[in-house]
Amino acid sequence: MRAMEHFDIAVVGAGAAGMMCAAVAGQLGRRVVLIDHAEKLAEKIRISGGGRCNFTNLQASPANYLSDNPRFCRSALARYTPRDFLDLLARHRVAWHEKHKGQLFCDTSSQTIIDVLQRECETGRVSWRRPAVIQQVQGGADQPFHLMTSAGPIAARALIVATGGLSIPKIGATDFAYRLARQFGLKLIEPRPALVPLTFTAADWAPFAALSGLSLEVAVRTGAGRQRQEFVEDLLLTHRGLSGPAILQISSYWKPGEPLEVDLLPGQDPVAALLEAKGGSKRQLANLLGSWLPARLATTWVQAQGLSAEARLADLPDRALRALGGALASWSLTPSGTEGWRKAEVTLGGVDTRELSSTTLMAERVPGLYFIGEAVDVTGWLGGYNFQWAWASGVAAGQAAAQATRTA
Repeated sequence: MRAMEHFDIAVVGAGAAGMMCAAVAGQLGRRVVLIDHAEKLAEKIRISGGGRCNFTNLQASPANYLSDNPRFCRSALARYTPRDFLDLLARHRVAWHEKHKGQLFCDTSSQTIIDVLQRECETGRVSWRRPAVIQQVQGGADQPFHLMTSAGPIAARALIVATGGLSIPKIGATDFAYRLARQFGLKLIEPRPALVPLTFTAADWAPFAALSGLSLEVAVRTGAGRQRQEFVEDLLLTHRGLSGPAILQISSYWKPGEPLEVDLLPGQDPVAALLEAKGGSKRQLANLLGSWLPARLATTWVQAQGLSAEARLADLPDRALRALGGALASWSLTPSGTEGWRKAEVTLGGVDTRELSSTTLMAERVPGLYFIGEAVDVTGWLGGYNFQWAWASGVAAGQAAAQATRTA
């Protein structure tokens, strides 16, 4: 049997949050070991942003995050901002660009970000154990944590869990964080897929399935009252339903059984436009709508409203045009579900933040045990916000654990 190795801090999960956290704690002088089960390092970083890594968003604020405890993320986000991460990239001479709505990408590839994090870990003299599977965790409660791993037993005074959620299982997602939280008696907010395409029954979607690949800018809404949310982004039709940035964004707010409202002509008044266009016009309805929408969608959508694509504007009563204009501005659709974990970019839910300190990310009932990144019930919008939470929560926990394990 291998001898027990001793460290100040063990970080489990070598993704964005885990590597950032390990680097910070190591550079503060702590003995840190970083453990990960995957053969390939940081695959979620590698595939993000089409391979260029949308590593943060200049507009990141607590308003861009979902949580059952929405104030929780404020402290960490305030103490490590997008500008702080840009300073880190500047030190490593990484070139980047802003693409859309504050979204920042690498000029080259996502590997650049992985390389930066690895170099930061090297500076902090972080020890690596990968691929290594953790079979058992014991200790805590004023005792060191003992980790039984396939790379041998490890003892650590602090244990930081950065293993993420359940999204994209093909690159190694596991429920390790949730199992460990339950082991130590911590509550969870039920995880579910987020930033995920929405699906419809085959019968409901049959008229639109042939339009797969077609996209357009829309406004999409869901919820009511204070829960109402709207995004203006591109929508993509698929053979099973809807995707694209607008749908991925709204999916985090959509609840099963609730309808979506899609404004096909955001910023326009389709009722007024239809009535104005009518004036003696002999144009066919689908032809007119085809000048506002992709032509194939216009024809299919008119038919789905129970009208003939050949119907002429002049032949339709004003009340019919008002109803049609209202439907263009608020097309009601009720998804049957989502594409699930295999297509979800992130996980909604996770370790209940009421169990954690918002300042340190430590479990208040289990001194020395921390949860960071996607493992926690903090979920960002599409567009670099989840990486910013990974950096911010990793820094917060790394600093706090380094302070807590400082030898007197």
